[in-house]
Amino acid sequence: MIQRTPVRIEARDTSHLSDHGTCAFENQSWQTILSRSISNPEHLLERLNLPAERWLEGARNGHELFPIRVPEPFVQRMEPGNPNDPLLRQVLPVADESVERSGFVRDPLEENTAIQTTGLIRKYHSRALLMVTGQCAINCRYCFRRHFPYNDHKLSREDRHQVITTLSASPEINEVILSGGDPLAVNDRLLAQWVELLEAVPHLKRLRIHSRLPVVIPQRVCDDMLAWLNRTRLQKVLVVHVNHPAEIDQATRDAFERLKQAGVTLLNQSVILKGVNDNAATLSELSETLFDAGVLPYYLHAFDPVTGAHHFDVSDTDAASLVRQLLKRLPGFLVPKLVREVPGEASKTPIPAF
Repeated sequence: MIQRTPVRIEARDTSHLSDHGTCAFENQSWQTILSRSISNPEHLLERLNLPAERWLEGARNGHELFPIRVPEPFVQRMEPGNPNDPLLRQVLPVADESVERSGFVRDPLEENTAIQTTGLIRKYHSRALLMVTGQCAINCRYCFRRHFPYNDHKLSREDRHQVITTLSASPEINEVILSGGDPLAVNDRLLAQWVELLEAVPHLKRLRIHSRLPVVIPQRVCDDMLAWLNRTRLQKVLVVHVNHPAEIDQATRDAFERLKQAGVTLLNQSVILKGVNDNAATLSELSETLFDAGVLPYYLHAFDPVTGAHHFDVSDTDAASLVRQLLKRLPGFLVPKLVREVPGEASKTPIPAF
C-alpha cells in the first residue's frame, strides 16, 4: 500500500464530534480537523448513507492500493445517499482502481527523472518545485502522484541546506513552487523557516504555493499562516485546486478573502474528470463561482494517465470541445487554459480548442 508521509500535527483536542461529524469547525484548529479526517471506507460510506453491500468491497480494494483520507468539512458538502456526488467521486475508492489498463503508468509525468536534489524537482527554466511533504489533507483518487515514493524524498536539515545551495547556484530560477503532497499540511513554524531560507536567495522573487487545504479545510488559513505570508518580501501566489463549484462554501470564501487581504494572488487549477466536471455547464459554473470568490481560473488540466485512475479519463478531443463551449458561455478571462503536462517539455503544452 502506498503511504503518505505522516503529517506534523501541532495540537489536538479531545472533544468529540457529534451528529455524525458535524461540528462548529470555527472552534477547532485546522490540525484537529485534519487529525480527524475519515481514513477508512466503512466510515465514509456510513457517513453518506451508502449501502456497504454495493460499495464496500471495491472501496476496500482501492483503499489498499492508495489509502483514503477525507476531512470532515469536505464531506459535509456532499449529498448523502448519492453515490454520484461529484465530490464523493473524487475521494471514494472503487473497484476500477484494481484494473490494469494499457497506457496508464505509475509515474505519468516522469518526475523521478527530474529530481535535481532531494525534494527539489527541476522541470522548467525559471521555476523549481520543492516537495515540502508527502502528506495531503485529502487523497484524491486521480492524483498523478498517488504512486510517488515520498518516503525516499523526506527533507532532513542537511537536505534543506542542499536545496538552498542548489537554488543559490541557479540564478535563472526566480520562482519556487511549494508542493507535495500538500505543503500547507506542514506546520507554520516549519513553513516560516522555509520562507526565510528562500527569501535570502537574492534572485528569487516569487513564492508559489500549490495547495488544496484552503478548500478542503478552510480553517487552515489561520493567523499563524497569515503572519509569515505578510512578513515575506517574496511575491505570493497561491494556486488552489477546485474541480467542482460545490467545493466552495462560505467558509472557503472567507479563507480566500483573508488570503487576498494578505496580498496573495489566488489562481485555480482543475483537472477534467469523467463524472465530476466533464460538461460545459459545470465548468462554466465553476469559473463563475471561483471569480465571485476572488479566484481566477488558471489551468484546466487534461487527465494524467496514472495507474489506478483510468475511469476518470476524458479524451483531449472531448476536453477541447468543452473549452469551445466555455468560450461561448464566458468572457475570455474566465476560461481556463486547457493544457497537458508532457514529460521533458519546457512548459505546459496547450491543447488547442480549434
